[in-house]
Amino acid sequence: MVRGPVGFQSPYPIQFYLSPLSFLSHIIIIIFISKPQFQSPIQLPGSSPIFSLPLSLSSLSLIEEIFLDLEFSVASPADYSYITRTPATAVVKVFSSLHMEAIPTENNALVNMEMHLEPVFLGMETNNIETTPPTKRRKKKSMVWEHFTIETVSPGCRRACCKQCKQSFAYSMGSKVAGTSHLKRHIAKGGCPVVLRNQQQDPMAMTPFSAPSKIANDSAGPTPTTDPPKRRYRTSSVPYVAFDSDRCRQEIAQMIILHDYPLHIVEHPGFVAFVRNLQPNFSMVNFNTVQGDCIATYLGEKQSVQNLIEGMPGRICLTLDLWTSCQTTGYVFVTGQFVDNEWKIHRKLLNVVMEPFPESDSAFSHAVSSCLSDWNMEGRLFSITINQNLSEAGIDSLRSLLSEKNPNTLGGRSLLNHCLARSLSSIAQEAFKVCQETVNKVRDCVKYVKTSDVLEEKFLELKQQLQVPSMKTLAIDDQTRWNTTYEMLLSASELKEVFSCIDTTDPDYSKGPTAEEWKQIENLCTCLKLLFDTANLLTSATIPTTNTFFHEVWKIQLELTRAATSEDPVINTIAKPMQVGFDTYWKSCCLILAIAVVMDPRFKMKLVEFSFTKIYGEEAASYINLVDEGIHQMFLEYVGGLEGSVKQEDVAGLGLTDFDMYIMETTSQQSKSELDQYLEESLLPRVHEFDVMGWWKLNKVKYPTLSKMARDILTVPVSTVAPELVFETERKEMDRYRCSLRPETVEAVICAKDWLVGGGGNGDSVDMMKAMVKMEFPI
Repeated sequence: MVRGPVGFQSPYPIQFYLSPLSFLSHIIIIIFISKPQFQSPIQLPGSSPIFSLPLSLSSLSLIEEIFLDLEFSVASPADYSYITRTPATAVVKVFSSLHMEAIPTENNALVNMEMHLEPVFLGMETNNIETTPPTKRRKKKSMVWEHFTIETVSPGCRRACCKQCKQSFAYSMGSKVAGTSHLKRHIAKGGCPVVLRNQQQDPMAMTPFSAPSKIANDSAGPTPTTDPPKRRYRTSSVPYVAFDSDRCRQEIAQMIILHDYPLHIVEHPGFVAFVRNLQPNFSMVNFNTVQGDCIATYLGEKQSVQNLIEGMPGRICLTLDLWTSCQTTGYVFVTGQFVDNEWKIHRKLLNVVMEPFPESDSAFSHAVSSCLSDWNMEGRLFSITINQNLSEAGIDSLRSLLSEKNPNTLGGRSLLNHCLARSLSSIAQEAFKVCQETVNKVRDCVKYVKTSDVLEEKFLELKQQLQVPSMKTLAIDDQTRWNTTYEMLLSASELKEVFSCIDTTDPDYSKGPTAEEWKQIENLCTCLKLLFDTANLLTSATIPTTNTFFHEVWKIQLELTRAATSEDPVINTIAKPMQVGFDTYWKSCCLILAIAVVMDPRFKMKLVEFSFTKIYGEEAASYINLVDEGIHQMFLEYVGGLEGSVKQEDVAGLGLTDFDMYIMETTSQQSKSELDQYLEESLLPRVHEFDVMGWWKLNKVKYPTLSKMARDILTVPVSTVAPELVFETERKEMDRYRCSLRPETVEAVICAKDWLVGGGGNGDSVDMMKAMVKMEFPI
């Protein structure tokens, strides 16, 4: 509404009209005023009740909002004057010192603005109002003129010429103008061969009608950048890329490999229809074709890994993980762990070998032989780690393979016939069996609370009333992962007071564990914590060095030995089967782990002496001597290997054989003292974040032979499983679909996934083999 100067109110609303003849540059407004002598819109002689204001397009929306949302308050009749112009224009009404105040409504509650306009009188010269129309041609604003120039071909005929490819297009003929749409298409849709070639060379380059990247501008620093275009055209911002059928096939193969899809997905009707609608020009491949594409991807990635292995300066350590199948055949996953020239540890899945008789004594040795032959690593094997107990014949077969063709392995004693992750899982299951009845009671209590939202709320209210300080939350365990059972028992034991009082608020609650049973759960959690903390180290995203696990393993051995001899019958009952199981692992692996910790300059032989004294007591000296003899024997083997390399590099025909023998003898004497010199030096200060590999890299000139030995011994893996499978209690099984494929295809898709996810042969990542999804698809 418009408020009049004398308190009158006009019943006429303010309305807006757009003139069809001047839509782009003018807005025509009908004004109704509120004066006593006027009851209708003002219409002076020779004029119209409308006035015309030159406006830009960008001002239309702003003016529309102001006039529709605001009410006018005029001070006095003298605050406005009238100017009569020719009938060709309009009657212009100008308010002097006009104050526009926004009355808050539900549509403009946040508007608060004020505008002051000065009066304009007839005959007054102003700098802001043009009295004569411009005579020069309007400047072209289209972005296409950044890429085209106008050339006059003949009188009245002009053509647009592309600055890139020099191709000309029709623009104007006489009074007819062709427009710019076809010029935009030439640049933005890939019609210009020069622009298309530039985009193919640099796919990340901007298209001609796309705004520059803010990231690029930010990273460029002080480098001047082009301002973004002020006008946005309806052109595609996606770079034009020519359809490539071979690239599409490659992407389908990688999709199948990375996501464990069945190869027959390319023949599923739904997928075929999806691809056909997405790209009709693509000829859908069949099973045989995509199988070949997957194998081609595998071979390409394998070459990168092969180059990385060929360039490794030391030797390789293998882990063997046996998967079962529904067809009674087995699949041995052979993984290699090694150090590159930059002293970075790599872990790569090398082979998936199908074994028809996985329980035979020669199954693992056959898989190792196949791997060494496939990757040309004869004589470069350092250690083998397996995930299950073998018969004496199976162990002897592996040790002979390890010691005969591969020197410096302590006569085959670098064979670790127990996986740490599998051993910890097995020991934890033995502990659960001892307390099976009590564990089931606790599990039933947790399920009773967690399966009802109402009961869980009552449980939390009761916890607050009892002021139990525990921050643990209840969760039902997954019995295929022993860590979830441990965490469930730990949380329940801290909340045992709440469980003991549930029956006071819920009569349907059955009686929970007794005080003696809760004590049994607490003792069980104490024993399991040792295993849980050590297993967590195996879940690290980075590959830990071997010396890390000596600290954990000897503590477990010591604590379980003490618990097994405890006078408390509850603790003794739980710890004794755990100690028996772990003692088997300790005896088979303590030598390699002890030699590895000697290679840590923060501990050397001192930690071995200290820990063995704690474990063995008076018999510790004999076990310490075994470690000392073992490390010196291994060092001598490395010195002998160095001498052998000198013999192989002897330059024939120079007659300097005696001189070479002298060099070997003197070098041997000097190398033998490296170990003793290292052991006699003082220990380094213990820091939490210590890079033992980095230390040996820096000291390889001081200890040329010992550093090579440290590089190999610190790379020995103690676990055969991926980080996400550390807590698994069940042996992995190959799914039925993969068992139906050829063994070569199974190996190709599984190994290629490991390389693609882990960075292939580039060494950019140390990601372990990802767990595969068990699939059951019809063939």
